[in-house]
Amino acid sequence: MGGTSGEEAIDLYTRETMSKQLPNAQRDVEALVLPSKCHDTGRFSLRTLVQFIATVGLLATGYQYIWPQSLAPSDGEVITKEQRLEEFQRCAIKNLLDTGLPFLEKASPIAVPDFQERRDRLAEALVAEDVDAFVVEPGYTFKYYGNVSQPEWEVWEPEERPFLMVVRPVLDQATSQVRANTTFLCPSFEAERARLLDMPFTEEIQIVPWEEHWDPYSTLQQSDVFLGVSRVPRLMVDEEMRDFIQRGLGSAGFEVVGLRGQVEEVRQIKTAHEVEILRAVNTGTVEAVREMRKCESKGNSARWFNDSSGLYPGLTENEIATVLDNALRAAGMEPFFDIVLFDENASNPHGGTDGEKVLEPETFVLIDVGAHLYGYSSDICRTFFPPFLEKPSKSAPLSPNLKEKLKVWDVVFEAQTQSIHHMKENLTAASVDIAARDIITKAGYGGTFTHRVGHGIGIKAHESPYLNKGNFNTLLKTGMAFTSEPGIYLVDKFGVRHEDILLVQGNEEPQLLTGSRAQGPWDP
Repeated sequence: MGGTSGEEAIDLYTRETMSKQLPNAQRDVEALVLPSKCHDTGRFSLRTLVQFIATVGLLATGYQYIWPQSLAPSDGEVITKEQRLEEFQRCAIKNLLDTGLPFLEKASPIAVPDFQERRDRLAEALVAEDVDAFVVEPGYTFKYYGNVSQPEWEVWEPEERPFLMVVRPVLDQATSQVRANTTFLCPSFEAERARLLDMPFTEEIQIVPWEEHWDPYSTLQQSDVFLGVSRVPRLMVDEEMRDFIQRGLGSAGFEVVGLRGQVEEVRQIKTAHEVEILRAVNTGTVEAVREMRKCESKGNSARWFNDSSGLYPGLTENEIATVLDNALRAAGMEPFFDIVLFDENASNPHGGTDGEKVLEPETFVLIDVGAHLYGYSSDICRTFFPPFLEKPSKSAPLSPNLKEKLKVWDVVFEAQTQSIHHMKENLTAASVDIAARDIITKAGYGGTFTHRVGHGIGIKAHESPYLNKGNFNTLLKTGMAFTSEPGIYLVDKFGVRHEDILLVQGNEEPQLLTGSRAQGPWDP
């Protein structure tokens, strides 16, 4: 059986993804053929596997492939904007896949033993905080402990009928260790559906059912879940628990307290397994930006036309975001936000404009993007010049615009450096922000740094602890992962932000989880 080459597989993926975005493109559905090396060797390489899964997945969801005779122009033929954009997409995907995706090698999905270990750590923390149970409803925290998100329980909207996970600490008599005992308060008619969720437990889940005409909270209070508790049961909830559920628990005779202390730290302090996923998705996201930026006429796209075919003049913010998102998907990551801003649009940190500003030679490109891998988030930002702006020599005269951009880029980079130096055990969250803010203020830009310097990151892109200048009560702990993302925003001119992910490592310098920091505005 004949097969397609790796480059042809990339072409198929690229043309398929672009076909939905290019209204004039011809679309023909063809059979998928495995790359020849899969047929010859009997096994997938990592890169081939990613290409194959991405291609099959997109085909299964109803996308179609383009099979033009040739996109290479004959002499004198004019290259269309659509063809040029398609080649940019092809180049971005090829460049990223050609790295071999080494950042994915140590990452693997969270397994049932990981979930059990989390719940057991939670149980130990509940004892330390003198709490009888931790109660959550479907959301990020439920996902962390039970692998069910809100949309996975009710896809259309949050359910008004409470479905609650109740985790209690119990003493294992055989080992004298505290273990988690987990029960679910569930509408009776939904009990079987709850069992079919295949939550990460080694035994059948325990359910306290309630009928529609019962008070669900009194049903829980009167169940045997809290037998042996000699006081009013004290329940801890987090910020995702809706108010009517908290009030219902309180009216049924429970004492309800908010998330705090060691219970909150269970999710804040990452395990080695979590760290490898965070490293993979954040490094991969940075590499996707870098490899996309490398697409230009001097690269592997020059065979199509002499003008640049990558980050070329006239591209819009939206077009770059689309190309980057597709490159991330080709590598097995799923983008969930992508902010691409040029010059004055980036003076508003999270944008808000229509995405139609076009790229010019001295444009500062700010890209803030996040993707998911195995349920964990990336959140990185780079600010750079397009590759068709030649880097000036040290002695070359600079325009005032270029001179100011270079100065601000360096100030923000130094601010990030100083914030990183303060990411150490037992330093305050406030100290990290203040370290960056002092650099920016001394450079004369104090009023232009308009947000906190960072936040925790994990299954959510934004998690506690939060690194703002008023958070003196939170002390950093080994294993906490944070963003460092200082910025300077000059209204009607441009904005600069650098964002990387760091892991606190005792009194040592934190560990970088984004591969490498930016080296300069021509080397992000």
